[in-house]
Amino acid sequence: MSITTKSLPLLLALSLLPGDWSSAVLQRENAPNSSHHSRRISMEQLLKRSEVPAENRWKLEDMFASQKEWDATYAEVKTVIKKAADFQGKLDSPDALKECFKLDDKLSQQTELLYVYAHMRQDEDTANSVYQALSQKAKQLSVEAGEALSFVTPEILALPVEKLDEFIADPDLSDYTFTLKEMKREKAHVLSKAEEALLAQVGNISQAPQNIFGMLNNADLRFPKIKDESGKEVELTHGSYIKFLESPDREVRKNAFKAVYETYGKQRNTIAATLSANVNKNVFYSRVRKYPSVLEMSLYGDNIPKEVYSNLIDTIHESLPLMHRYMKLRQKLLGVDELHMYDLFAPLVDEYKLDITFEEAKKITKEGLKPLGEDYLNVLQEGYDNSWIDVYENENKRTGAYSWGAYGTHPYVLLNHNDNLNSMFTLAHEMGHALHSYYSDNTLKYRDAQYTIFLAEVASTTNEALLMDYLLNKSTDPKEKMYLLTYYADQFRTTVFRQTMFAEFEKIIHKRAEDGEALTAQDLSKAYYDLNVKYYGEGMVVDKDIEMEWARIPHFYNSFYVYKYATGFSAATSFAKQILEEGKPAVDRYLGFLKSGGSDYSINILSKAGVDMSSPAPIREAMSVFESIISQMEQLTK
Repeated sequence: MSITTKSLPLLLALSLLPGDWSSAVLQRENAPNSSHHSRRISMEQLLKRSEVPAENRWKLEDMFASQKEWDATYAEVKTVIKKAADFQGKLDSPDALKECFKLDDKLSQQTELLYVYAHMRQDEDTANSVYQALSQKAKQLSVEAGEALSFVTPEILALPVEKLDEFIADPDLSDYTFTLKEMKREKAHVLSKAEEALLAQVGNISQAPQNIFGMLNNADLRFPKIKDESGKEVELTHGSYIKFLESPDREVRKNAFKAVYETYGKQRNTIAATLSANVNKNVFYSRVRKYPSVLEMSLYGDNIPKEVYSNLIDTIHESLPLMHRYMKLRQKLLGVDELHMYDLFAPLVDEYKLDITFEEAKKITKEGLKPLGEDYLNVLQEGYDNSWIDVYENENKRTGAYSWGAYGTHPYVLLNHNDNLNSMFTLAHEMGHALHSYYSDNTLKYRDAQYTIFLAEVASTTNEALLMDYLLNKSTDPKEKMYLLTYYADQFRTTVFRQTMFAEFEKIIHKRAEDGEALTAQDLSKAYYDLNVKYYGEGMVVDKDIEMEWARIPHFYNSFYVYKYATGFSAATSFAKQILEEGKPAVDRYLGFLKSGGSDYSINILSKAGVDMSSPAPIREAMSVFESIISQMEQLTK
């Protein structure tokens, strides 16, 4: 069913997405950004979890003081689940609906708390069989609770529109007004009971294109060996590819690039058929559910106007001269006669060693976030002082970084800190997520506190933008400044321009399918190659091999998702610019955004805070920052 999980309690979300419970259960977890993954060190240097000092561990006892307490809550949920059946067939009165929603909220909060605790315990030591079992136990409980309440949404949607309007207007149901409005909005795209049952039966079949691509890409595809900087033959893998593209040795970069795309080229027809099947599946669902297009179906869940998508593409098109200017600067800094596609990740400056301990990272991050005001800094310090953060890598600890937590407790942050610039930005990023959750949870009731994925990366990236501004302003070393500017410029290139190019590719291929055109490997490759020429400009050599890059992007099987990276980054850059230029009025608006959770549609929440994503303005503001970065880099190279 095409029902959004936005701002709905966890178990109601589960009842809407019976085949994908994890996206609902884990909606508050922020997956680690690839640029922030921790550097692995040898196992001999790692402490066992039991050896990690208390001051470097998060305090999960704030969620459950003991295993006995967790077990008691688990037993309570098992009992409460049985009460759900009492409401089945009776959701036609305000009193019954209110009591059912209250039960849903209680089950959602408790189940979320149980699951988050168990999963975070497992992340401390992924080899710990006790917490593996506990995590599975909590996961199964979530499924049971979701199944017990699966009747709620279909039953409400079966009511006449007039009845839904009565519920929406009822003051006794005011805590659930937004939920009911969402249900009413979705009603037009929900089919009859028999049709929905039929679609449910083909749900597994609809996952086939993504599953086939996943198996081919992750299990069956094998890349050839290449020679590294020392001439030694080494394995080329998905994981090592970007490392080779970042090599200072141009021959290594070129060989890795060609080897990857020649490998995909050998499977071009199979992968084209798989992607085409995924696109046609989307067209089928959009037509069955009476949406004007796949794009509008994909945006409908978060109630995002189509203009947000088209404005992003159009505004980036008008900003492409900036991208082309950056490419010329990259060519100059690399000292090459021609800039090739395999030069895009090459280091522009020598590695500038910044040794930043965790204690220093906390202090510098706090200094960088001073523009957000005392209240924000006090909450940040509260997180520092009260064991919100699990700091260092230990044996079998989950890699990467995330912010997570459960409503009713403070947020938590998992890090794998190294004493470098990336780790400091990771701290700022994840604490941005944490404080977003803190403000939302402490301002709103459970069901309205959960913000959407469309908003999730805004607060974290705003923190990064403010920290970068602080570091650039205080830097007096030209080499350090160039290192920072390069880091920032590449964030714009990869997160705004590249993701927008992906978004445009998705729009093109879906439009062709909707118009009845075939999507052959040749069609896909030509469309993708032409976009690369447009985005990177004629000043660089757009190697023919890049036409196969579409074949290795897994996001294309989660259609019309990647644009959120670009809009989130643009919104964050706009917020940071306003905060730095306006001061308190912009800070007040921004804190209002953090406190809004999912209490309104994402586009409205941003607009009230001063960022109207339905207009080109925030993207243009972000582009003005990008232009400033390029100008500063050009000055330093004179």
